Amino acid sequence: MHKMNTNDVAPRAWASPKGTFSGRGVQVSEALGRKPLSTDMRERHPFDVEILRVPPGKAPYPYHSHSAQWEFYHVISGRGIVRHEGGRTEIVPGDAFIFEPGEPHQIVNGGSDELVVYVVADNPIGESTHYPDSDKWIVRSPERRVIRSESLDYFDGEE
Repeated sequence: MHKMNTNDVAPRAWASPKGTFSGRGVQVSEALGRKPLSTDMRERHPFDVEILRVPPGKAPYPYHSHSAQWEFYHVISGRGIVRHEGGRTEIVPGDAFIFEPGEPHQIVNGGSDELVVYVVADNPIGESTHYPDSDKWIVRSPERRVIRSESLDYFDGEE
């Protein structure tokens, strides 16, 4: 058994250059030994758990969708808005929701207190992420690389 106490783990903080996006999160799976860059599922773990904290008025990340990853969210405290393909939905403590691969989503703290959410992702190898607002992709092969490209015929440049 691997055991740790989330109160003993320093959160990882981030912010975009202009401050539009910010948050901090306790990387629970990593504290339990997960190695995110490993391709060995015993080291990588089949899921990733984070305690996400979002300051008032901020989003932790841009609107995006995953090619293969499922994400489960459970609101612990605070209030927010989830942007999704169907519009925007208010979230409050106790709400749980899930996004399957291909479903764009974004969480925004619409309240005056910190928004705290448990996030569980299934962590597939070969995952990529699309950002519809800026039409760019993150491709992991093996390192994380952000790209923007035009659509091409499958055989373009091959014959």
